[in-house]
Amino acid sequence: MRIVVKIGTSTLAHPTGHLNIRRVEELCKVLSDIKNSGVEVIMVSSGAIGMGVGKLGLLSRPSDIPTKQAAAAVGQCELMYTYDKLFSEYNHTVAQLLITGDDVQNETRHQNFSNTLNRLLELGVLPIINENDTVSTQEIVIGDNDTLAAIVAESVKADLLVLLTDIDGLYTADPHTDPDAKLIPVIHGIDDSVLALAGGSNGKQGTGGMVTKLQAAKICLSCGCDMVIANGSNPANLYEILNGKSVGTMFTGGSL
Repeated sequence: MRIVVKIGTSTLAHPTGHLNIRRVEELCKVLSDIKNSGVEVIMVSSGAIGMGVGKLGLLSRPSDIPTKQAAAAVGQCELMYTYDKLFSEYNHTVAQLLITGDDVQNETRHQNFSNTLNRLLELGVLPIINENDTVSTQEIVIGDNDTLAAIVAESVKADLLVLLTDIDGLYTADPHTDPDAKLIPVIHGIDDSVLALAGGSNGKQGTGGMVTKLQAAKICLSCGCDMVIANGSNPANLYEILNGKSVGTMFTGGSL
């Protein structure tokens, strides 16, 4: 089985922008255990800009492109240092892949990206992918790692994509404002009624929202890959998801 796990900034960091050490340690432990069971794991990790904000002591996420790029450059170092250290404790080797829109839109570069990714998996490496926010202004402005994760899942013919975020899944209404909102456990297709349930991003650090997650679901469903939106506050939920338990919202593509 091959899975892609996307981790949002809100899962990785405290509201201060500094690393949520306990959660990241648990996440790496769970993913290492899943990998030990024979499952091929690919991570798509947000958090470079958020980590950089904390590392640089900035009071808030910057709005100008040069400062975002500077924060990404600083934060990506801390992010990969942390992943390398934690996964090494469980004897897993990680690899960093930073990509831009051109790497997935250009056919030749996309094929090269897919070839490298597949070879890393053959070598037993755990690839960790992020957008190259340091150099790609377009990605910072309109990019999001939900869509990137879905493109990765499609590229490597993954069986499952899990988006770990700060919300339990897709609701019938905005749970932040409507106390009667109900979690939807299973979605069998993306139509206008489902898209109407999406709102904007509520995260102060991240760039994604439910709209981008539904776009990711459309990509996954089109290539027969299941997708789950789940709360990243409890990394052990990944065990439940892989065991077929109902966690968050499942978008069915027929592979599980």
